[in-house]
Amino acid sequence: MTSSGSSNVTITAKKTTPGSGGPQRTSPDPGPPRDTALPKNCVADRMDHSRCAFEVVRITSPAGGPLTISDLTAFAPDPVAATSDPAGAGVAGLPTNFVAPATVHTRTGTLLDLPVTVRFTPVAFDFDYGDGTTTTTTTAGQTWAALHRPQFTPTATSHTYRDRGTYTAHVTVHYAAEVDLGNGWFPVDGELTIPGPAQTLRIYEATTALVQHTCTEQPTAPGC
Repeated sequence: MTSSGSSNVTITAKKTTPGSGGPQRTSPDPGPPRDTALPKNCVADRMDHSRCAFEVVRITSPAGGPLTISDLTAFAPDPVAATSDPAGAGVAGLPTNFVAPATVHTRTGTLLDLPVTVRFTPVAFDFDYGDGTTTTTTTAGQTWAALHRPQFTPTATSHTYRDRGTYTAHVTVHYAAEVDLGNGWFPVDGELTIPGPAQTLRIYEATTALVQHTCTEQPTAPGC
């Protein structure tokens, strides 16, 4: 146990390999002999196997319970603003593509007086299109150019507005979290939900008409 004043963080573990070159910690109750295979939390390309001697790690908050997502809010990613494709505009009756530019977010700092690295990974996206329609996806979306698709084709994050007008859309991103106190990454219970700022876009109505000449041929023609 490491403590500072009234705050403390406790790391308990069950030892799976003796480890000749690393910390020699033991559990109060080691239990029956265990398989000596490398634990899942040991990443072969990041740490010496002899130092990876723990199979189960539990991080305890000052209240005595497991560390949860609410203990990591100081490390939270910034809100993400959804962008529309085309930018800020769309056509009624045709798909408007949305993208939430959220990525893996890593921060270092101090948690309960201990140095810690926190990693947030986006796992879900709630798109609110501003016309009473919402959808939840596991993808942040991509522009049509990145997808190598023509404009106004459906995507996993696109939405078709029925009527012209001005709409306010936003995206809420859900993050899963992991922490590293120097012994590798361990997941934290819960998800962090961060609503993004509102984005205004204008949906236009497209009409067609038969004309005798194109706008290039006759720039002063109606509609040009």
